[in-house]
Amino acid sequence: MTTNCRAFGYEANDRWARLPPGFGWQEVAAVATDSRDRVFVFGRGPHPLLVFDRDGAFIEEWDGTTFARPHGITIGPDDAVYCTDDCGHTVRKFSPHGELVFTLGTHGKPSDTGATSIDFRTITHPGPPFHYPTNLAIGPDGALYVTDGYGNARVHKFAPDGRLLFSWGEPGTGPGQFRVPHGIAIGPDGTVYVADRENSRIQLFGPNGEFLAEWTDLARPSQVFIDRTGRFFVAELGYRAGMWPGTSPPTPDATGGRVSVFDAERNLVARWGGGASPTAPGDFFAPHDICVDSRGAVYVSEVTWSAGGSRGLVPPDCHALQKFVPE
Repeated sequence: MTTNCRAFGYEANDRWARLPPGFGWQEVAAVATDSRDRVFVFGRGPHPLLVFDRDGAFIEEWDGTTFARPHGITIGPDDAVYCTDDCGHTVRKFSPHGELVFTLGTHGKPSDTGATSIDFRTITHPGPPFHYPTNLAIGPDGALYVTDGYGNARVHKFAPDGRLLFSWGEPGTGPGQFRVPHGIAIGPDGTVYVADRENSRIQLFGPNGEFLAEWTDLARPSQVFIDRTGRFFVAELGYRAGMWPGTSPPTPDATGGRVSVFDAERNLVARWGGGASPTAPGDFFAPHDICVDSRGAVYVSEVTWSAGGSRGLVPPDCHALQKFVPE
């Protein structure tokens, strides 16, 4: 499968967002669009939540003092904004105008899972919400599903008002077990798709947590997004960035970061990137989040600094947010 996004009808733009003078981001953890195709960029740095129009013009900045470390962002059908703060151990719901509605979890207080760090290998048992949560998805009935995370191995289901309903999952590699449940999406039929990153698979569950199937041919998937046509867009971290100490790629030529697109029957229809030229437009170093707007434009964010830029694997100006525009 080719690594060139143009072969699939997309043009890459890695300098799409026009930042105000003096603004910047060290890396972009997550990206989401609302009903007006406004783009919410959840970055790490002094300006964590910035809003742009679809053409890249800056609209506004939200107050970011409540975020210990931005990780995931989801926008609901009512344009409510859910921000997952992994090092804060919380998920916050905001109104479309930025007012805090409620908080899931207690800021700065992780649950007991035996974990001693952000390294998932230190988990000894599953626990309640949250220990480094990662992402949130909204079911067709308004239920909230949260993947949890680096320091836990569970999915938590909440009622729309934030009441915890139940949880499932435990550490491991078997069905219903997780090694970093990192991304999540809900299909229109209620099927729950969990990006089980360090097991290099997506697991499928029913709305009550019953295991349905697993989906492989993936390289450490970070997030999955389902567009309006039923296609699946998967951001894959690959095996050249963010590798845990003591681990190695499955083969010497294992892929780097990439994007894969599957049709509604989960057949692979497009795949680009691979990390051969990670700083080039259209290629990737550390894909972390992905979303698609109402016009089919694809946004991919990357954690370029924490996944290796801090160690000199890519230069400090490596792109952290790309837009792929249908040609």
